[in-house]
Amino acid sequence: MFSYRHAFHAGNHADVLKHTVLIAALKHLTEKDPALAVLDTHAGAGLYRLDGDYAETSGEAANGILKLLADPEPGQPPLVAAPALQDYLDLVASFNKSGGKKVYPGSPFIMQQLLRDHDRLKLFELHPTDSKTLSANIAQLSAGRQVAVFREDGFEGIRKFLPPPSRRAFLLCDPSYEIKSDYSLVTEMIANSLKLFATGTYAVWYPIIPRPEAHDLPRKLKTLATKAGKSWLHATLTVKFSKLTTDAEGEVKRPGLPASGMFLINPPHTLKAALKPALAQMVERLGQDKHATSTLDSGG
Repeated sequence: MFSYRHAFHAGNHADVLKHTVLIAALKHLTEKDPALAVLDTHAGAGLYRLDGDYAETSGEAANGILKLLADPEPGQPPLVAAPALQDYLDLVASFNKSGGKKVYPGSPFIMQQLLRDHDRLKLFELHPTDSKTLSANIAQLSAGRQVAVFREDGFEGIRKFLPPPSRRAFLLCDPSYEIKSDYSLVTEMIANSLKLFATGTYAVWYPIIPRPEAHDLPRKLKTLATKAGKSWLHATLTVKFSKLTTDAEGEVKRPGLPASGMFLINPPHTLKAALKPALAQMVERLGQDKHATSTLDSGG
């Protein structure tokens, strides 16, 4: 269960989607004065080096954040980013020296950057190495009581913080899904969280891969939202063909992650309009073949 390391995937197309949604949601939620409690169930290491061994081994950032930051190809116009996408690019840039592209902030650091002094951030990470790295990275912020790190299972750990004293909360859940049980744990956690605190905003990232559980998850989350009488938003980004192929030597070629989605319950009412042009630009800039596309649905 400790094989997954997000450092291999930092800054890939899934992070572009997840973090653009995260920033747009938090910018809206922090407009109201009362304190916001923010929970991250699978926080990772918090900060990543795009020139480090892990990221360079996978090369995934090259088709994600680095592709957005690169100079346009000949004949391609410069990117005039939609506001939500520009907010994401600006925040990533704030972690690098002028023009630099070496540091990538994970969700914990993106969240902390957007929070106000009276907001609170609870970070959960069970992986022993990543948890230690996360604690060390957070310590550099001198954030005091604003940020707390827990080496615990986030699926269970968040319960003690719902409902929060301020009655305002945002939760991000993005496990590795390397274990099939993660899919059912996500739905169980969201169902329990809605019972504990029905008005919180709950955001779930998931991979779109050839696995029944992956396709069932957004349907189950939609059912939970509908039964609870809550609004929902579902955004997906596909960058390439997802099927297994065979090369000339008969070897099966796996495509890597072709797509991912973000499902939110009680999303900010401004989110759908903010994401629509941003998603179109992600498809245009990050698409790797003719199958690249996006979807954006909402209800409730």
